[in-house]
Amino acid sequence: MTNGFFDSDYISGLWERAVDTLRDAKLVISPHSIANRSYYAAFYAVTALFALEGVSFKKHSQLEAAVHRDLVHTERWDARLGKNFSDLIKYRTTGDYRFNEMVSPEEAKDAIKLAFEILEAVHEAGPDIFPMPV
Repeated sequence: MTNGFFDSDYISGLWERAVDTLRDAKLVISPHSIANRSYYAAFYAVTALFALEGVSFKKHSQLEAAVHRDLVHTERWDARLGKNFSDLIKYRTTGDYRFNEMVSPEEAKDAIKLAFEILEAVHEAGPDIFPMPV
C-alpha cells in the first residue's frame, strides 16, 4: 500500500477504464472472458475510489483486503459489495488459471451484475467524479 497524491486525470482515467471494461464484458461471448472483464471493471473502479483518497496497492490481494477492511468493516459499503468483489476474484481466478474448471454461463452473467453493482457503489461515493455507467 502506498499513500500519495493522484491527479484527477489519473482517477478519471481509471473510472473510464472501469466503465469501458464493463461494456467489454457485456460484448464478449466466452464465460471466462466475461469473468475476467467483469473483475477488471470492478478492479479499476475500486482502484479509482482508493486513488481519490491517495491510496494505491501493489497486489490484487491487498486491494481485496482493503475493500473489506476500509469499505465493508467501516460500513461505508454493505457486506454484499465486499462479497461481490471476492466473488469476482473467484470467477476470474477460475477462468484465467483453473484449466480443469470452467466459468459457467450463469456465473458469467452473475459476474456482470456484480461488477455493475460495484461501479454503482463507486459512483454513489463520488457522483461528480464517477459518472454513472450506462
